[in-house]
Amino acid sequence: MPISKHSTTVHDRRSRRSTRSVDAAPVLTTLCPRRARSTVPVVIGNGFGKARPQLLLVYVLTVIAFAVSSAEPRAGSTTALEAFADPTAIWGVGIEAEIERAYRQSFRTYMVAGSIMTLRMPFAQNFERQELAGTELVIYGDGKADPRFLWDRIDTILESPEFQQYLNALRDGREKVLIFDLPTRSWRTSRDLFDLAGMKAGSYRGLPHRPYVYVNGEGVRPRDVYNYLYTIGRVGMDCSGFVWHILTTVAEGRGLDLGQVLARTLGVQGGKDPSFYVGTQFFDSDSHHLIQVDGRLNNLQPGDIMVFRSSDGRAGHSAVIQSVDLTNGVIRYLQSTDEAPQEERGVHDSYIYFDPEHSDVRLSDPRLEWTQQRFAPFPGEYASAFSDDGERYRADFGEGGGKVVRLRAMADLFP
Repeated sequence: MPISKHSTTVHDRRSRRSTRSVDAAPVLTTLCPRRARSTVPVVIGNGFGKARPQLLLVYVLTVIAFAVSSAEPRAGSTTALEAFADPTAIWGVGIEAEIERAYRQSFRTYMVAGSIMTLRMPFAQNFERQELAGTELVIYGDGKADPRFLWDRIDTILESPEFQQYLNALRDGREKVLIFDLPTRSWRTSRDLFDLAGMKAGSYRGLPHRPYVYVNGEGVRPRDVYNYLYTIGRVGMDCSGFVWHILTTVAEGRGLDLGQVLARTLGVQGGKDPSFYVGTQFFDSDSHHLIQVDGRLNNLQPGDIMVFRSSDGRAGHSAVIQSVDLTNGVIRYLQSTDEAPQEERGVHDSYIYFDPEHSDVRLSDPRLEWTQQRFAPFPGEYASAFSDDGERYRADFGEGGGKVVRLRAMADLFP
């Protein structure tokens, strides 16, 4: 039974303190980010109609309490738990904390098949994978919608009888191949020995619009939920939609409406939402609203936009810098992409390490260590042409490789 609007509101009110408490749990990894895995902010979501939020809260608070038992509260302000949960306790009161707060809106925790899972917003892009589909493949919200709007949609999907049938197939104890069909937003199972043997041997039989996934029938993982949300739910954010969300959320917190500032440049018509007009191509344009940033590391700032090129030389991907630590030699940037390890597909954070004594080198310097590895979205598909983000950023397809730009309006907000 779907949660009613009234019951959702009541649950959100009661969970507000617990949401803050677990929201910052992953900052433990950012304190010593060397070789860090992608961090996952934990935000308690609506879950399922039959979930028991009080038990979920007890479990989460027990885990977090252990992590923060030795934390010192800020004098006269908050408890240790609240200080640990607040982004400003780690990032201060500047733009880094504001970007982090916007980033966390792309995560929500649910009870799925009896397990607590933190789900990340999937990557999803209009018209992707449609070359052999025979029809246009569109995304709910066009890949540009606000995460809060998309989570409402995801709540409905996860509460549906169809999703419950999918969960049953994942835990029936029998190995199988799941065959998803994007044009019809449907799935079926195959226990054909040829299909099973082929998938195990690395002989992939899927198509771009019909991905195959091997499962052993022994349980549900976050990657399984992701697969359903992407292929059946057709919900998520593309790279530029996510970057725009970060920038507009931060700007709104400072009283600036970026959509209004850029509406004419973006060609927004009829009072429509500007977010649907923003793409990575805009960040690669010569618009007077953009500042072309010198690529030296000591010139980079939080809120700067990283632009990566595709094989045709055009801008093909964008990400946003969250923090630049020149003292310790760490850059943290945020992105939405599915060319990543299975559990990181969608919105996630990534790191670049460098020698603090050489912060004047460029972002394209091959000596930098980019931790974000690139993989095929579904195991067995053709892998990315680049092993990591650094290789992709440095790739020169006749346009000079990647670049960094800064929105002039953001620069005025954070001089």
